[in-house]
Amino acid sequence: MTFSRLLSPASLLRTGSRSVFTSSKPDTSRPNWLRVGLAFGASAFLWALLFKQHSSDVREYKVRNGLE
Repeated sequence: MTFSRLLSPASLLRTGSRSVFTSSKPDTSRPNWLRVGLAFGASAFLWALLFKQHSSDVREYKVRNGLE
């Protein structure tokens, strides 16, 4: 039996089925403010770490090259 014949019954069964994990569409008129706050908070935290690391790297660069 060829490989394509083995896959063909599986592909026929999946064509009309819905995903198990999406039972309904998300309601966009009422956002989940906890998730929105966590997403923005995490983003702000990561940007703060990025700026802190950058200034530390620039300071170390200046010290190593005798610019400061």
